[in-house]
Amino acid sequence: MPASAYSRAKQPEQVRRALLDHAAAIAMDHGVSGITVQAVAAAAGVTKGGLFHHFGSKQALIEGLFADLLARVDAEIDAAIEADPKPRGSFTRAYVNAVFTGKAFGFTTPWAALSMVVVTDPSLRRLWNDWMKARLKRHRATDGTPELHVVRLAADGAWLSYVTTGQTRMNAELRAVHGRLIAQTYRRE
Repeated sequence: MPASAYSRAKQPEQVRRALLDHAAAIAMDHGVSGITVQAVAAAAGVTKGGLFHHFGSKQALIEGLFADLLARVDAEIDAAIEADPKPRGSFTRAYVNAVFTGKAFGFTTPWAALSMVVVTDPSLRRLWNDWMKARLKRHRATDGTPELHVVRLAADGAWLSYVTTGQTRMNAELRAVHGRLIAQTYRRE
């Protein structure tokens, strides 16, 4: 048995992480449709059986990839909320910043276009909706007003416009929209 296979067998989380990272790289280069079991397994240096040990199907791999993205977004948003001195609107500010400039899925990240698949894939849409519902429930006391809901919807609309028009960088107009939405979160109803 080769040393690399032996050490991988003893480190399943590293193998799982490698599969997710390689699937992400393939998706960023070729879109979600470019993710194949063979391509991901080969890139990660495992057999297709090894991939299926961690993810029971290609769909499960894609769902795992999206869940990993949501975990990154969660961490980014949680850090922003923790650093925000004003509780009212803190989730909405963190969400708007994550959409516009975030490292996990902000406009200029490779994930921005890839996250578009959430619109067409029912299982990913369910993951997104469950994530958002949980976040809104968690932050109801600080971010439950209709005005803050409008700000989040406007950020979603800006994201959709960005990814569907083929833009590759934030322009002055988008920066102004970003600033305006953040300012709206500080207003009292």
